[in-house]
Amino acid sequence: MKKWNLIIDVALCHDCNDCFLADKDEFVGNDFPPYSVAQPWSGHRWMNIHRKERGQYPIVQVAYLPMPCMHCDEPPCVTADGAVYKREDGLVIIDPVKAKGRRDIVESCPYGAIYWNEEADVAQKCTGCVHLLEEGWAETRCSQVCPTGAIRFIWADDTEMAEMTAAEGLEAYRAELGTRPRVLYKNLYRWEKVFVAGSVAYADTDECAEGAKVSVTQCGAPAGEALANNYGEFVVDGLEPGASYEVSVEALGYERWAAPATLDDSLTMGLIKLQKS
Repeated sequence: MKKWNLIIDVALCHDCNDCFLADKDEFVGNDFPPYSVAQPWSGHRWMNIHRKERGQYPIVQVAYLPMPCMHCDEPPCVTADGAVYKREDGLVIIDPVKAKGRRDIVESCPYGAIYWNEEADVAQKCTGCVHLLEEGWAETRCSQVCPTGAIRFIWADDTEMAEMTAAEGLEAYRAELGTRPRVLYKNLYRWEKVFVAGSVAYADTDECAEGAKVSVTQCGAPAGEALANNYGEFVVDGLEPGASYEVSVEALGYERWAAPATLDDSLTMGLIKLQKS
């Protein structure tokens, strides 16, 4: 059976907030019974874009993690009285009538994706634009407006999604929660992992060491590698936070350079100068 799925590519999100604004345009001041009452003017972020700085000057990256309702297959928010329910098409909906006065629903979401509407006295969240889908739309407002293609709304069965997950390296955010979200992320390492970076130059000429091989190992096992670019800069990403590694640099005609690195966070090692052998 086919269901709705949302795929978000962390590497393609530039924090333009088009998705956030499209959500506001659709839901602020508009009721869509029986799925939602009007979103309040402020305080709600049904598409919430989290931000994280990685590394230190001069090599700094910023990662953005758009987070709507995860529309989980094992949703902690679903209640026996039908105030929150799971549709056959995969979407999780808060009934605005049955959920009235149920502030506890807000606390049930481990992702913080449910908000309290004080004026309407009801819990609210992303509906997956279900009212538009029932009118024949094939996109949510957020996926429709994303200029980089970072958000994709996919109609697929579980087999098709499993194949797509394997082919594109999709992952669930906070998979340890066991909620089986229908929102999956590509390039999630940019949010969950750390990198080691730096610049390499030749000590005798002060020229950038373009093509120098940078290797990262953990207890002797390869963990990642990169070649220095034309500016001598390198980034080895996807490393485990809190782990200890050895970083080494090699270039033909120069002595091997190596140093330990404990990556509590992404680390910029600064300028590495290779000595002529």
